[in-house]
Amino acid sequence: MKRICIFAGSNVGTRQEYQEAAVQLSKELVEYEMDVVFGGSSIGLMGVMANTILDNGGKVVGVIPKNLFRGEMVHTQLTQLFQVKTMHERKAKMGELSDAFIALPGGFGTLEEIFEVVSWGQLGIHQKPIGLYNVAGYYDPLLQLVERGIEDEFIPEEHRDLLICESDPARLIEKIKSSQPPGETDKWKEIPSS
Repeated sequence: MKRICIFAGSNVGTRQEYQEAAVQLSKELVEYEMDVVFGGSSIGLMGVMANTILDNGGKVVGVIPKNLFRGEMVHTQLTQLFQVKTMHERKAKMGELSDAFIALPGGFGTLEEIFEVVSWGQLGIHQKPIGLYNVAGYYDPLLQLVERGIEDEFIPEEHRDLLICESDPARLIEKIKSSQPPGETDKWKEIPSS
């Protein structure tokens, strides 16, 4: 495993521990000699993460839609920057370049990215590990929603394991490195198995 895609907020959030956690995770990734792929922004938790990795000798690859964001948002000091046309191309390129995914706290964009890669994993489009860096219990409500989906049989119980959740960055990376994708499960209960 060489490259991890990081999803993170384009804002830093209200808690100092979000920024501290972004720094901790970034230093751990450098220690593990893992390159990072992310959305290419210089601001928010994305910027904190990219700057920390670069300051500690790591490599950071950005993927950003051309002409979508103001110039001052684009991180200009990255190891490599891909410019794409659309947000769809951005996510596809980030997934193509990465061996796994980790989500820091973030807003709608981060949540959308998480659910897209989880959906792709559920459908067998990829078998890459997906981690939630659960800083200050940020992802507890999301995990409760997943449990409700399992309880109400919208999500197969085996697919709970598609999300690896940890509040310690080193443990999260270790779990991602050693994870195995869940076995094949028939997602659709109303379609007879062959």
